[in-house]
Amino acid sequence: MSAFNCILVANRGEIACRILRTVRALGYRSVAVYSEADADSLHPQLADQAICIGPAQVNQSYLNIEAIIAAAKRTGADAIHPGYGFLSENADFAEACAQANICFIGPSVAAIRLMGSKRLSKIAMLAAGVPCIPGYEGAAQDDETLSKHAQSIGYPLMIKASAGGGGRGMRLVSEPGELLAQLRSARSEALSAFGSDELILEKALLRPRHVEVQVFGDQHGNLLHLGERDCSVQRRHQKVIEEAPCPVMTAKLRQRMCDAAVKAAASVDYYGAGTVEFMLDEQRDFYFLEMNTRLQVEHPVTEMLTGVDLVAWQISVAQGRPLPLQQEQIALRGHAMEVRLYAEDSTRDFIPQTGQIRCWQPTDSAGVRVDHGLKEGQIISSFYDPLLAKVIAHGNCREEARLKLIRALEQSVLLGVVANQRFLINLLQSTAFISGEATTALTTEQFAADPSLTPQPPSAPELAMAAALLFQQSAARYRMPGWSNSASLPSRYLLEHAGEIYPVYLTPKAPTTPGLMQARIGEQLLELKLPALDQPPSWIELDGVRMPLAYRIDGQQIWLKGENGSLTLRDASQRPASTAQSSDSNSLHAPMDGAIVSVLASEGDQVSRGQLLMVMEAMKMEHQLKAGCDGVISSVAVSAGQQVRHRQRLLEISP
Repeated sequence: MSAFNCILVANRGEIACRILRTVRALGYRSVAVYSEADADSLHPQLADQAICIGPAQVNQSYLNIEAIIAAAKRTGADAIHPGYGFLSENADFAEACAQANICFIGPSVAAIRLMGSKRLSKIAMLAAGVPCIPGYEGAAQDDETLSKHAQSIGYPLMIKASAGGGGRGMRLVSEPGELLAQLRSARSEALSAFGSDELILEKALLRPRHVEVQVFGDQHGNLLHLGERDCSVQRRHQKVIEEAPCPVMTAKLRQRMCDAAVKAAASVDYYGAGTVEFMLDEQRDFYFLEMNTRLQVEHPVTEMLTGVDLVAWQISVAQGRPLPLQQEQIALRGHAMEVRLYAEDSTRDFIPQTGQIRCWQPTDSAGVRVDHGLKEGQIISSFYDPLLAKVIAHGNCREEARLKLIRALEQSVLLGVVANQRFLINLLQSTAFISGEATTALTTEQFAADPSLTPQPPSAPELAMAAALLFQQSAARYRMPGWSNSASLPSRYLLEHAGEIYPVYLTPKAPTTPGLMQARIGEQLLELKLPALDQPPSWIELDGVRMPLAYRIDGQQIWLKGENGSLTLRDASQRPASTAQSSDSNSLHAPMDGAIVSVLASEGDQVSRGQLLMVMEAMKMEHQLKAGCDGVISSVAVSAGQQVRHRQRLLEISP
């Protein structure tokens, strides 16, 4: 038995916070590690001790094995929990822990190494008799060999990073002419994300369901499953909504799939928490996809369904104890559903977003759990994954869980950073999802025309509320009795959003009724009422209907909880209404903070609209930057490897 007393959590953000809470609840001493960029984050504050392990770049901090081992030794930590991502499936890290006499809270090095390779794990699963998707998993990785096997597999096919996960290094190839370019892109992203550019090829299943089974083993040979999770709703091959049970699951299919998952884990003498992932086709045939030798992002779904604390089980198994329950004692109760709140703009092809958290008020609704690592004032940078929080709801049935989750998203307030709240709400309200028929093609097919995927101008009520709040702030600052010395004189506000200027005219309704005013936006008239000036307003009345209010004001900037989530407006009242900014298709700007991976055009090159000019990496993903017009490159302002800021000019095109 491996006894330990102090656990270091080698991770950050919401998963570090979630693990630390269980570690402390069980009575262990806790240590957090953080990068220089995370010095003021929440997770270091939740631990008994915290230690900086390096600069913001992950290869110098959260992926720095020597720095993490040194931190454990310095703080007296005799066990390390890796969370997920980063070093959680790194066999070398698990081996380094063992050599340092530190318990790695996870499976054996051999299991991590085998299952960490999509190529080798697929070979092992075929040998164990687990159903697998037809493809190529050979050692030869040259373009000629891969092209030959792609032809025999047939199109469409998937390219996958052998060491990968989370959609990185994954590409869908529809026809032979796309193959070489997609191989290059997949290799580059895989090497950057995982340190290996090894790939596999698989026949593409275009409209499958993604169903995974949670397995758990101990070091005494006991192995069981805790049911399945459906993770079919995805975008860019990353999960967006997870739920359990799977809506189309039958008792017979569950038995077959869970038996296959346990068989897969048993073939590698697995212990600890693991997830065996399958693709389920329209004929209800399933195929092995991969096995994750760690805790999953969506583990709270299983916890809410079973009442089991999976992190507590991980710690217990790492101590050498047997599993506390047997298979027949695992009961699935009700329905659980999780969404991932990302810092990304769904109206701009889900580009990751950076910025400062101005307000964060997660819901405290009954039957809802919010896992997060956020606090107000925190900077969301380009160095890490854009996952901000997970919102999980449990109900007696699927519909109850769905409704609770929608309500939880509507009630939670996040200001300062663009996030995918409205996208998630609309997904949960879509006909395909309600019916339980959603597949991995939902977001690209049935949901492609949803308003959450298109930029929306601020509505008249949103503009009126913003102007009223700015007006009230001025009234409070200058102690204006009745908010105005003339009930008939309107105040003009010019509010800027996404380069457009929106005029709003406010007129106090009566000097004797502070806070009551009329707003005119174009031809539309709205009546608003705010509470008295002696306290920040928590509500606003709009045309006689009172509603809660969430906002922040800093100088000329106002952040408001609007119909589509966080709405950012700037008070541009000091300039004419005609000075709206316009986008310049002749300039290429950085869509976010990040690093330039490659520059594919030089000064003097003739280019056409839509041509790929640069590749940028931000938040662990590659982003292709393309020409906005035909012309000739007149200047290039950056080079490969350079860090750039949001909206920084990268190059110019002369038409």
